[in-house]
Amino acid sequence: MTIKVIIFSKNQIETLKKHSEQNSPNEACAILFGNNVNYQVTIKEIFLTKNIDQAPANFTISSEELIAAYSSAEKMALDVSGIFHSHPVSVPYPSLTDKKYMEINPVPWIIFSNINDEFKAYIYNSGIIIEIPVKVL
Repeated sequence: MTIKVIIFSKNQIETLKKHSEQNSPNEACAILFGNNVNYQVTIKEIFLTKNIDQAPANFTISSEELIAAYSSAEKMALDVSGIFHSHPVSVPYPSLTDKKYMEINPVPWIIFSNINDEFKAYIYNSGIIIEIPVKVL
């Protein structure tokens, strides 16, 4: 999948930062809904989820929340356009566990680093992790 940029609003960025801070020292997670037009993904809605692992170095979203997220996206006529999670004590780069799950979830993965207040986005493409620019409007 080719994506040139992922676009967030300032409010969406603040919502994800707040969710990350509230879940610290554990990873926070969310499902992102939006549209992909001309290889630009615009995030329209954020579906905040619970990290059932309650762990600082990995996350799992429950099956029930995943079903609810996909159902919600369908009702809004939006695509599931990304998976968000935080790295409470590390940089926003995919871990080995992230890479494993990125391969089976071929949407952009957006990672927020609590320690340096930075968002980065990546997608797995044919064995390669590709960084995608994040734009805030």
